[in-house]
Amino acid sequence: MDKIKNAFTLLELLVVIGIIGILVALATVSYSATQKSGRDSRRKQDLVAMQNALEQYYSANSYKYPATCSTAASYLKSSWPVDPINDATYKYVENTTCATTTSYCICALMEKDTSGNSGSGCTWAGKTHYCVANLQ
Repeated sequence: MDKIKNAFTLLELLVVIGIIGILVALATVSYSATQKSGRDSRRKQDLVAMQNALEQYYSANSYKYPATCSTAASYLKSSWPVDPINDATYKYVENTTCATTTSYCICALMEKDTSGNSGSGCTWAGKTHYCVANLQ
């Protein structure tokens, strides 16, 4: 009597493993892109929160901005925002000019969003930065 073998061939197993590998690779890339977009969104929200704190400071202190931006931290609900990728102070906020007490410009480097933004002449070289400037 011939026995009937119910098993997969090596080729069938390799094809299934290959398909699973491709699906995992696509999911990983999609997840990474989603994380970058989320961090960029948080950076934009943080910059707007800093802008609002500086504007509140301006209104409450004889229409002058603080000598250092972080002085306005008391006008935030929590502490001064930190970069979401490394939990340190904004590493890319190097274009800050709060010392003039008449204007400021705060920029953050975006990971994925390359549209850029510049407000009131507040710019940084390239289109990978999102900037906020004084509203007054």
